[in-house]
Amino acid sequence: MSLGEMSRAVETPGSVLIYVASDSPADGLVKLPFARALRNAFPRAEITWLAGKGTSAYAHSLAPLVGGFIDEVVEEAGIGRQWSELLKPPLSGTRLAGRRFDLIIDTQRQFGTALLLKRIPTPCFISGAADYLLSDRRPPRPRRKQPTKVRQMLRLAELASGQPADIRGEPPDDPQLNALAARLLPEGCRYVGLAPGAGSEHKRWPLQRYLELGAAQFAAGHVPVVFLGPEEGHWALPVREALPQALLPLQAEAVARLGPSPLVTIALARRLAVAVANDAGIGHMMAAANCPLVCLFGPTAPERSAPLVPRAQVLCAQSYGGEAMENIPLAAVRNAVDCLLEGTTEDSAAKARPAAGRAVY
Repeated sequence: MSLGEMSRAVETPGSVLIYVASDSPADGLVKLPFARALRNAFPRAEITWLAGKGTSAYAHSLAPLVGGFIDEVVEEAGIGRQWSELLKPPLSGTRLAGRRFDLIIDTQRQFGTALLLKRIPTPCFISGAADYLLSDRRPPRPRRKQPTKVRQMLRLAELASGQPADIRGEPPDDPQLNALAARLLPEGCRYVGLAPGAGSEHKRWPLQRYLELGAAQFAAGHVPVVFLGPEEGHWALPVREALPQALLPLQAEAVARLGPSPLVTIALARRLAVAVANDAGIGHMMAAANCPLVCLFGPTAPERSAPLVPRAQVLCAQSYGGEAMENIPLAAVRNAVDCLLEGTTEDSAAKARPAAGRAVY
């Protein structure tokens, strides 16, 4: 059954309200494909992002990332916290009080919060709470549960538009950051990004393998670029000793003066031909830059956390005899990098990402 048959599209809305509980910077990076899909579905709508229970990185550190996709961010709205809100007019106490919206999408799953949001004036309310009980649009049965939050959100966008979610979008064009990235990674070279870090040891492909991969890329005429975040700074010296040809842009003084920022990493990633990353936040930063990406997974499931990026190769340790990251052979990663550099479409785990910039379920 096509999405058009699944639900009739909402008449082109002029105003859209998106409800989230809150957004940490990590959440914001993961949800970016949803923000892009909304703008692609409703290019002329005024889109308001409402964080009902906390703050949103879209109003702060990630604001430049969504400037072209979201028109207004409202934080700490105090909506969805307690049943006593039913005694007050909807949106009371916020700058949205008294407003109506042509479309409301509730991205959370708690029935009580959905019930509170349902009172906001709108001709179309979409929510997956309580198996879409309060929603004006529902996917057909049987309803396959989506493995990740962002895929659940993309399904809601599809219900609203009646079309497959189009997650394509350009990263922010910040002249200052672009100039910095151009100084650190100047024109004339083909750069291969290597991001060996991850929040947990069991998610890390061995650093030595990354160094061997970097040496192989240099031998092939490419420049290895190693991305070391604040938690991996102590690797800088051994990386420079073992791979003197590598560039370490995040350790540059100019970057240190700016302080840690995903926007710097995204600007640098725009200049890469391909990157390799573990199951970690930096993979989502690379995806935000639309960088072709080789994603490495061990005990964690790629269908739950692989970045959504138009061109990707996903390698899982289970395909090589176990769950440990060490099981992923260097040769397999080299082959995946070569496939992306050559522009071939062979994919080791196509289900982990959408094809051609459109979400596939």
